[in-house]
Amino acid sequence: MLRRNFVKTVSAVAVTAALGLASFNALAAETIKVGILHSLSGTMAISETALKETVLMAIAEINSKGGVLGKQLEPVVVDPASNWPLFAEKARQLLSQDKVAVTFGCWTSVSRKSVLPVYKELNGLLFYPVQYEGEELEYNVFYTGAAPNQQAIPAVEYLMSKDGGSAKRFVLLGTDYVYPRTTNKILRAFLKSKGVADADIMEEYTPFGHSDYQTIIAKIKKFSSEGKRTAVISTINGDSNVPFYKELGNAGIKATDVPVVAFSVGEEELRGVDTKPLVGHLAAWNYFMTLKNPANDGFTRAYRAWAVKEKLPNADKAVTNDPMEATYIGVYMWKQAVEKAKSTDVDKVIAAMAGQTFKAPDGFTVKMDEKNHHLHKPVFIGEIRADGQFDVVWKTPGPIKAAPWSPYIPGNDKKKGEPEGK
Repeated sequence: MLRRNFVKTVSAVAVTAALGLASFNALAAETIKVGILHSLSGTMAISETALKETVLMAIAEINSKGGVLGKQLEPVVVDPASNWPLFAEKARQLLSQDKVAVTFGCWTSVSRKSVLPVYKELNGLLFYPVQYEGEELEYNVFYTGAAPNQQAIPAVEYLMSKDGGSAKRFVLLGTDYVYPRTTNKILRAFLKSKGVADADIMEEYTPFGHSDYQTIIAKIKKFSSEGKRTAVISTINGDSNVPFYKELGNAGIKATDVPVVAFSVGEEELRGVDTKPLVGHLAAWNYFMTLKNPANDGFTRAYRAWAVKEKLPNADKAVTNDPMEATYIGVYMWKQAVEKAKSTDVDKVIAAMAGQTFKAPDGFTVKMDEKNHHLHKPVFIGEIRADGQFDVVWKTPGPIKAAPWSPYIPGNDKKKGEPEGK
C-alpha cells in the first residue's frame, strides 16, 4: 500500500513538473527575443548607451501596438564593456543560450569584426548602426550606418569646395583601430586623386581612451601655419573626444582658422563639452536632431519622453543623434521583414529585408538596397552651435546608394556588389 501511494505521488509530481515545463516553454514561445549588444561601460559607453535605450524604446513602441506576429518582443541586454573579445563571447551567449532572433549592436569596427565569425558560424542576424570604413559585405549583417561615400568622401569634398573654405592641407586624426585607419587610407587615395601632395597630409593616431591632446594640437597648429588652408578630419571615437575638443578650445583653434570635421562626434558626445569655443566646427552625418520634419518631431519627442519615463541621467537634456536614428530604422525594418516573411527564421528575414523602406527622421523615405545590405541615405554636414546642436550647412538632394567597396581601393572594381550566401 505504501509503495503504491509512493509511486502515485511520484507520478503526480512528474506530471505536474512536465505540465509546468510545458507551460514555461509555451510562455517562452510567446515572446521573440531581441539581443542588444552595446557597451554600457568602458570608453565607448559615452556613445553606445543611448543606442541600447533606442532599441528598448522601439521595442516598447512595437509591443504597445501588438508586437510582431502576435508576439511581444523580449529584449536581452548584455554589456561587452568596450572589450573587443568580450563582444564575441556575449554574441555567442545571445545566439546559443538566449536564442535571440536578431541582435542590434556594436559601434566600433573592431567590435563588429570580433563578432562576425560568431554570426556566420551560428547563422545569426546582426544590425550594425554606425558609419564605418566599408570594405565589407556580409550575409549575416545589415549596415544601417554610412559607408565612406555617404559620409567621409562628401565631407572632404565640402572642405575642398569654396563653401567649405577651399582647404589645401589635411590632418587625418583618429583612434588607432581599423575604422580610422581604413577610412584614412581611402581618404588619402581620394585626396591624391584630387592633386593633394603627401606633404600636405598629416596622419596621427591615438589609443582608445587617450586623454592628453596637447602635443597633437600643437603639431596641428604648426602644420596649419605653413601657408595653406588646413582642415582636420577627425575619426576619434569614444570618450577621447571630450579632452580633444577641450584642448582644441584651450588652444584657441577656431573653425574660421582650422575647421575640424568629425565623423564620430554628434549631439550625445558633445553633451559633456563646453561647446562655445567649438562653434563653427563641423560634423558629417546622415541625420541631425535639428532637422525639421514631422518624422523627426515624433522621434525626438518620443525619445525625450522615454528618457524621462526611464529616469535616464540628464533626461531633461536628452538628445538624439545619427546612430540612434540608424538603430531605430533597423529595428523597424527588421519588424517589417519578419512580417513579410511571416517568420523570424534568419534566412527568410534576410531575403525579406531586400528593398524594405521606412519614413526616417532624416526627412526621407530610406531604402535597404535590394542587394548590398546597406541603406540608401542622405548626407548632411552640420556646424556646431553654442548649445551643442548643429546647423545644417550642406546636404545632398536625396538618399545616396552605399558603395561598400570604395573605388579608391585598388581591385575593388572586381568585387561583387552583394554578399555571398551561406
